[in-house]
Amino acid sequence: MSAADPVSGGAASVRPGFRTLFRTPEFAPLFFSTAAHTAAQTVSGLALGTLVYRATDSPLLSALSMFGPSLAQVLGATLFLSGSDRLRPRAALVGISLAFAAGTAALALPGLPIAGVFGVVLVLGLVASLGGGVRWGLLNEILSKDGYLLGRSVFNMMSGIMQITGYAVGGLLVAVLSPRASLLLSTVLYLAGALVLRFGLSVRPPRATGRPSVAATWRTNAVLWSTRPRRLTYLGLWVPNGLVVGCESLYVSYAPSAAGTLFACGALGMLVGDLTVGRLLPQGVRARLATPLLVLLAVPYTVFALHPALPLAAVCVAVASVGFGASLVQQEQLMALTPDELSGHALGLHSAGMLTMQGVGAALAGSAAQLTSPGTAMTVLAAASLAVTLALAAAGRGGGKRAGRVPRNPVG
Repeated sequence: MSAADPVSGGAASVRPGFRTLFRTPEFAPLFFSTAAHTAAQTVSGLALGTLVYRATDSPLLSALSMFGPSLAQVLGATLFLSGSDRLRPRAALVGISLAFAAGTAALALPGLPIAGVFGVVLVLGLVASLGGGVRWGLLNEILSKDGYLLGRSVFNMMSGIMQITGYAVGGLLVAVLSPRASLLLSTVLYLAGALVLRFGLSVRPPRATGRPSVAATWRTNAVLWSTRPRRLTYLGLWVPNGLVVGCESLYVSYAPSAAGTLFACGALGMLVGDLTVGRLLPQGVRARLATPLLVLLAVPYTVFALHPALPLAAVCVAVASVGFGASLVQQEQLMALTPDELSGHALGLHSAGMLTMQGVGAALAGSAAQLTSPGTAMTVLAAASLAVTLALAAAGRGGGKRAGRVPRNPVG
């Protein structure tokens, strides 16, 4: 597929269903190993944040211990992403799971100094920056071109369910046992994911030739960033999403006794959005919905400056989270703009940039809440997300007019 080829579809194509996905060779092992990895990250993140807070009594250090891996991804994206397409997928994914198992076990060691904790967190963030590219590039290989978006929507839905379950189980384990016991459980989950990958995936050659290197990472990043449509697509994937995740990071301070309810409503809305975009909408309709969905993602949070009561706040969160389905449309557009041999690197850059911006959004939201209030900070970040979405949509239309044609709008 060339960089300008549209994603295949139309009346002649048949979109696969959920059963077809799980009958596709290697889809199930990749799915279940990713579910174990997501659950382990959720449980360990909550446990580590609790452990650091108990040791330091610092909300800032506790937050950084949870968001540190996300912020470290920007460094990994500039150094290691060339490995996304230049490593054998099975070996790379198994190695990443084992690295997370070892790092999480190290975090559970009694007496590990705080500096050591953040050192391990930084290393795991760098490792994670490679994992997204390898995993989603492999998914793009396993599924047909028509199947990728549905497959990714299933992974997104699974991620929401695993996060809800992981936070519930992790909170219970921290309360009943200890944070270190939760970290050890996460270690076991990472090891289980590694075993599923090792015996469930076949050996595949790398998608691109050459050895992974920092220079290759920079060259490929430059290629991916060299065209205006891809630049706008990446910015649309990263910035509006990250700013709204900043709103989510304030649930605890907005409603300390009901933050779990808000997180659950957000996960429910995201599930509805992913199901609707990934399964129910035809390609012709779906391609026009990125900008409307990003607008929906931000607008409900603008009412939080009025400090709505919990029932209304929960409805706003659920409705807004449907807008996260925009990322599926944008990923489909990104794949249409990217050669097959760079698909892993392109998706890895998307994943690393998205997680980095989520960490940045949380930091911005926390800083704004310190100066104002959580509700006001949510409104400010939502307004910023909305402004970025509209600016990117206008930039996409303007670029097409200057070129004398109507382009595929990278943000809808």
